Amino acid sequence: MYDFIKNQDSEVYGAIEREEQRQSEGIELIPSENYVSEAVLEACGSILTNKYSEGYPGKRYYGGQENIDTIENLAIDRAKKLFCAEHVNVQPYSGSPANTAVYFALLEFGDTVMGLKLDHGGHITHGLPIAFSGRAYHFVQYGVNKKTGRLDMEEVRQLALTHKPKMIVAGFTAYPRDIEWKKFKAIADEVGAIAMADISHTAGLVAAGVLESPVPYFDVITTTTHKTLRGPRGAIIMCKEKYAKAIDRAVFPGLQGGPHEHAIAGKAVAFQEALQPAFREYAMQVKKNAHHLAEALKKRGFELVSGGTDTHLILADLTNKGISGKDAQVALDKVGITLNKNTVPDDPRPPFDPSGIRMGTPAITTRGMKEAEMEKTAEWIDRTLSVINDDKALADIKEEVKTLCLKFPVPGIKI
Repeated sequence: MYDFIKNQDSEVYGAIEREEQRQSEGIELIPSENYVSEAVLEACGSILTNKYSEGYPGKRYYGGQENIDTIENLAIDRAKKLFCAEHVNVQPYSGSPANTAVYFALLEFGDTVMGLKLDHGGHITHGLPIAFSGRAYHFVQYGVNKKTGRLDMEEVRQLALTHKPKMIVAGFTAYPRDIEWKKFKAIADEVGAIAMADISHTAGLVAAGVLESPVPYFDVITTTTHKTLRGPRGAIIMCKEKYAKAIDRAVFPGLQGGPHEHAIAGKAVAFQEALQPAFREYAMQVKKNAHHLAEALKKRGFELVSGGTDTHLILADLTNKGISGKDAQVALDKVGITLNKNTVPDDPRPPFDPSGIRMGTPAITTRGMKEAEMEKTAEWIDRTLSVINDDKALADIKEEVKTLCLKFPVPGIKI
């Protein structure tokens, strides 16, 4: 598969080869990561990367677009069918540009917007003060209840009534519970705000029908196309038809130039895969695995934010374990279990050395792992954090992890 790179650039080839080994021999628990199919890999590595195609299907600025238009239209039509959306733009390069495009399309600089606090599970594009979103717009941040770890919708409503935002953003990167989309939309309607949903983490579960969709209610919805949707790195924007023109203008020429048509081809392939019955089975197993992993961790004394999960994602507060999230991440890396350190709500520790770790089950479920493997994974996490400074014990766990993982091949990797 990599013969040309191997012959031409041994350094890059060597890094790819080592990464193949790392992915094959380890357990991937970062909830924003997944494994694409070989068909998606082929699309993303195709000659479509050679083509410039500024504009939209049927209205391009360069010639030679007949095949490009076919592919982009397929991606649009499949995304519409998958999410029952009125309008879809498939050109955003990633999730942050997609969110920025929505703000650029529907807001004026300085407008008031509501979003979830970063350390309560939100995203940097949901109003982090040092990020573009927080500097360009006046973000009012809502959070989770200190006791329950869940969103308090009445508090969200009171903030909306007080601040009268032009837009309310609902979505998360580290909130393990389902979102009450109808309640958010009712609050937005009450104050005359645009309702925006960011479902980047749960899009695959939404598309499969195992979580409720915001699409019937919300004005605009963004999502990345990787994570639970199991497509290439990229994003799409869905919206009601009334916002279509503004959204398209914001993406191009407002914020982007030529779209990445090799990635759009990968999106088209992934959407077709997600329309198949097998994808719903996959999404259901993602939820089952996350629930089982959460319960297995709780049995071993782990404190989970909100007490568990409704989705693919688990957030654990390690304070009672006497270990920081950073130290846990480093130790687990040594045994081949990859996750990320993460802040917990109102975390007293800094973001680079927080109190928590974030885990998810999309990638391991793609490999075919089920409840039995979740039980084993919880055991390994617990053992690792109890022998964090014992290199021999960590090496033994790493071999156990490797032995299991090699029974579950990663799509596109033949080792």
